[in-house]
Amino acid sequence: MSFKLGDTVLVLDEDMSGVVKQVQGDTISIETDDGFLLRFQADELVKTTSSKSIKETLSSSVGIGQAIQEKEASKKRTQQPKKRAKDRYEPTMEVDLHIHQLVKSSRGMSNYDMLTLQLDTARRQLEFAINKRIQKIVFIHGVGEGVLRTELEYLFGRYNNVRFYDANYQKYGLGATEVYIYQNTPD
Repeated sequence: MSFKLGDTVLVLDEDMSGVVKQVQGDTISIETDDGFLLRFQADELVKTTSSKSIKETLSSSVGIGQAIQEKEASKKRTQQPKKRAKDRYEPTMEVDLHIHQLVKSSRGMSNYDMLTLQLDTARRQLEFAINKRIQKIVFIHGVGEGVLRTELEYLFGRYNNVRFYDANYQKYGLGATEVYIYQNTPD
């Protein structure tokens, strides 16, 4: 669309209109109704035949009632399903550290190799959660002899913004640790 001096234009995505004062390639300078001189790209402007604002133009061409109905209909579509109070406190992330969940086959791996892989996975997932501002994680480690659990507690203890405790017994039994990450702590 080409613009020339004196054209009345509306600004897309803004409630603003004005008169074209200068054209330099795709850059159009307009004087707004308030007397400000502003620059826009040509694709941000639309010619109009009147000096009405966008709101006035829309309200005259589309019934206000219809516009309100459309807005409320889109609001209903985008509403999230409500969570039960109990569900709000559920952890948002679970990490299963059982070795068969991490590798296809543990054949040929020593106990040290398996423990190292599990701890590296836990550290990576914890760093991911901290960076993505996820507040709660459950690390499922199983009961066993408690070696992995002890190592995880040592790992979590090295973070200032982390608290950990046994996860929900009803859901995970004894083999899981829940980690809570404090979001707004000074480093």
